[in-house]
Amino acid sequence: MVLFKFALKTTFYGKLWFSSASSKDKMVRILNVAEKNDAAKSIADLMSRGHYRRRDGISKFNKIYEFEYNILGGQHTMTMTSVSGHLLNFEFTGQYRNWQGCSPVALFDAPVEKQCLENYTPIKRSLEKEVRGCQTLIIWTDGDREGENIGFEIIQVCRAIKPNIRVYRARFSEITPQAIQRACNNLLEPDQNTSDAVDVRSELDLRIGAAFTRLQTMRLQKRFPQVLSQMLISYGSCQFPTLGFVVERYKQVQNFVPEPFWKIKVTSKTEGRLADFTWDRNRLFDQEACYVLLCHCLENPVAKVTEVIKKPKSKWRPQPLDTVELEKLASRKLRINAKETMRIAEKLYTQGYISYPRTETNQFPKDMDLRPLIQAQTADPNWGGFADRVLTDGPNPRNGNKTDNAHPPIHPLKYTNNLQGNEARVYEFIIRHFLATCAKDAQGAETKIVINIQDEIFKCSGLSILARNYLEVYPYDNWSDKVIPTFEQGETFEPSSIEMVEGETMPPKLLTEADLIALMEKHGIGTDATHADHIERIKDRRYVGLQPDGKFVPGELGMGLVEGYDAMGFEMSKPHLRRELEADLKRICEGRKNKDVVLQEQVSKYRDVFIEASQQVEKIDEALSRYFGQAVQIQPQDINFEPLTPLRKCSCGSDLVIKKKKDGNGLYVTCMGFPDCKTSVWFPNGVIEAKVDEALCPRCQEPTHLVALKFKRGSVPPSLGNEYTGCVLCDDYLIESLDLKKLSNQPRNNAEIRTAPLRQANRPQGQNNQPQGQNNWHQGPNNQTWGQNDWPQGQNNYQPRGQNNQPRGKNRGRGFNKFPKPRQPSSRKPRQANTKWQKRPAAAVTGNVNRTMGGDQGNNQQDIECSCGENAALLSVRKEGHNKGRKFYACKKPQGTGCDFFQWADQPPPQNNPTTYTHHQPGGPSNSSGSGIKCNCGENAKLLTVCKDGQNKGRPFHSCSKPRDEGCGFFAWADVDENRGEDLWLSTGPNRQRGNGNAPKKRKCGLCKQEGHTKKTCPQNN
Repeated sequence: MVLFKFALKTTFYGKLWFSSASSKDKMVRILNVAEKNDAAKSIADLMSRGHYRRRDGISKFNKIYEFEYNILGGQHTMTMTSVSGHLLNFEFTGQYRNWQGCSPVALFDAPVEKQCLENYTPIKRSLEKEVRGCQTLIIWTDGDREGENIGFEIIQVCRAIKPNIRVYRARFSEITPQAIQRACNNLLEPDQNTSDAVDVRSELDLRIGAAFTRLQTMRLQKRFPQVLSQMLISYGSCQFPTLGFVVERYKQVQNFVPEPFWKIKVTSKTEGRLADFTWDRNRLFDQEACYVLLCHCLENPVAKVTEVIKKPKSKWRPQPLDTVELEKLASRKLRINAKETMRIAEKLYTQGYISYPRTETNQFPKDMDLRPLIQAQTADPNWGGFADRVLTDGPNPRNGNKTDNAHPPIHPLKYTNNLQGNEARVYEFIIRHFLATCAKDAQGAETKIVINIQDEIFKCSGLSILARNYLEVYPYDNWSDKVIPTFEQGETFEPSSIEMVEGETMPPKLLTEADLIALMEKHGIGTDATHADHIERIKDRRYVGLQPDGKFVPGELGMGLVEGYDAMGFEMSKPHLRRELEADLKRICEGRKNKDVVLQEQVSKYRDVFIEASQQVEKIDEALSRYFGQAVQIQPQDINFEPLTPLRKCSCGSDLVIKKKKDGNGLYVTCMGFPDCKTSVWFPNGVIEAKVDEALCPRCQEPTHLVALKFKRGSVPPSLGNEYTGCVLCDDYLIESLDLKKLSNQPRNNAEIRTAPLRQANRPQGQNNQPQGQNNWHQGPNNQTWGQNDWPQGQNNYQPRGQNNQPRGKNRGRGFNKFPKPRQPSSRKPRQANTKWQKRPAAAVTGNVNRTMGGDQGNNQQDIECSCGENAALLSVRKEGHNKGRKFYACKKPQGTGCDFFQWADQPPPQNNPTTYTHHQPGGPSNSSGSGIKCNCGENAKLLTVCKDGQNKGRPFHSCSKPRDEGCGFFAWADVDENRGEDLWLSTGPNRQRGNGNAPKKRKCGLCKQEGHTKKTCPQNN
């Protein structure tokens, strides 16, 4: 993204004037942001020459420095502040943040966004406050990839407040007056490609790391609770290959089988000087053959000098210091680990003592003047004299062949003697290394002697140092004299000893931190800025440990993980996958590859590996069992890594998916944006399985998958069967049969999304224990439908008749499904008024109407009798809704002792015909003729009989005459008296209840629900 373009117009007294900075729109205040507070303070000190004004920002750790400075063609007020590293980080949204909220494989495609962590919020607020009064933003972050990405995070925060602010990038490699002045005179555009590479790497690390970490942690904590129950078993695409290097070397040592060998050794001692001659054959693995050659030499043990070679020998001075070399040498020479070394180096850099410590360059630019840097070190009593000699001879650095074209090698900038501890040691090392690089190689003379004994050749060499040169200031290298006797070519002598020496091959050495960093650099694992972090992480996770001598050994957990993945056939502990990614990131920086392409390729690659690994995850269990003992057996449902298939997009933009309840009993549709979005649909307990089907709903406006449902026997209307596939958003018959909350197909704002329903048990006693519009399928006046405690303002929630006309008692009003329905608000429109009337539910007025006997009777009150033959009470609706305040008549006897009479006061009384049956059709008109029942298709419905075992077996019902796949789904019981609200099947059929309904029932089996036997004697047990 190109942020701006400007042209250089003229130069005056070293200041740049730009065509974009005319006198008409001179900028008054400029916001400058560095990567750390120390850097901001040092830069402000140099630019203001020590005359800055300091004040506190919202973040107490990031101060604000103000001063005047001539830049961009004029005098401006500079506001200098800082962040503390990355301000924003990629995070998952909604339920993807919850470990139990989704399958780990879903994380490869889950939505992510850059968010500001809570502890960085004050820094963000400080930037937002300061940028309001500025017209220009200058980024002063470090010059590596991470610094570029941090710069774009600052830009993102500032442009959210001020979209049109102009942005510049200051590039510098050291905090010195000259470097800062050059940066001000050469402001550039921020590098979008470099920032994109970091975003790709960060997003991939999040997706890959989170998926594998959850897979490992959730499973292994349950499989090995005694050892791993409290441990985070993390995975990283860099840390795992790093662990793999340690495990591979450890296994090489453990599996090494020493092999004996034999060799002949010749020594000669003359004039007090000893010469050890090595055999030209080196060694033999056959003892007998070596013994034969020894005997042959002893037959005539006279040595003849065949060659005396004298030549100059040089020990090369070190190359300039880059980041990787600094980490390795500090680990080897100073015994300071890489993490601590880089922390100290960054502190020295921000204090202005050394140049930028994160660089891949080991060659100084040809036009870089090193003399002032060397001159600054002449004041030191330890190396000042050597620095003078380097200046006299002229600095001549031994350059390497690597450069990142961004930063020079690490070198000192100014002298100080006020440092203590490891800071002083690292600072001294950088100075001595720099001076050694600019000095001359050490010079010496080597003498090589070759002798012959019975045609067997032996060699010896000696060394005489002539000029130590760089070794005088660089004590970290050893090069010493090796004095040997003087030999002349052609002379003969008798050796002091000729003997056969036995030895055996040695295993490779365990890795040190320096060795590990070298391997990471060689195989492209991480960058110079991240090597130390990856090593520290595998130590923190207890994947590896350190021996007292600083050698790495793998822990039992690290060994088991690597062996488990290797058993799957994946080389996840090998560097190949990560090396390919690092190469792609470099191509993104160079503009040769698109970031989206790289991201898609890498996600696809790691997703395939993850799916295969999750299918073979038992092999990790087997590998760890060798170290932790037998794994605990777990049920398959305890850990489910099956991906959640999206049902459709929610109105908030996240996916709607089907999930199981935490206890495993029950299913529901939920939004993956929870808790920000609380859209949900709860299936009743009669639904035992719900899977997203591949087929799409033809009626929904947005792509919506059908849902394949399985039900408990007898829990749904017979027309649904045991299995049904439909749309839970627009299939009205399915929604009404299961009493589901209907979701809108229209997009809406997040604020309009309903929250999850409250449970009845959580409501205060005496209040309506059901939300308005709850669908328990009672018919009320005007053929309106409402829930158990709802009034006719309830929505158009049609349910086939007969499913709720149970006799009075504890099951009254529970409906056909025989299982509780989730309490949730309805969103359906009121049914149109009709002349049909029904009795109201007995519980409908509890706590929701003003039952004051006679209190609401006016002069115009009619004499309305209830079913008891007494005058009905005139009451008013108190429940919130569009019927609030509406008057109605009801029996004045206490609830449960009177009748269930109900009549609206503002509508005419009904004309009841007890002999007329009304068969309601879902979505269609009512027919009160008692014959010629029509379905929703407009055709005559067919009369069928329930064949399934249960209390409705043999019961007649009407259904659509078309085949199931082509029909309308119409259903109505044929024996329901809708005028009387009576279910004739229950009152006259084989399942009728006698007397007052309190007659004792026959005991039924707990398994098959049939009479005549118990659970223990049930045939299903056999």
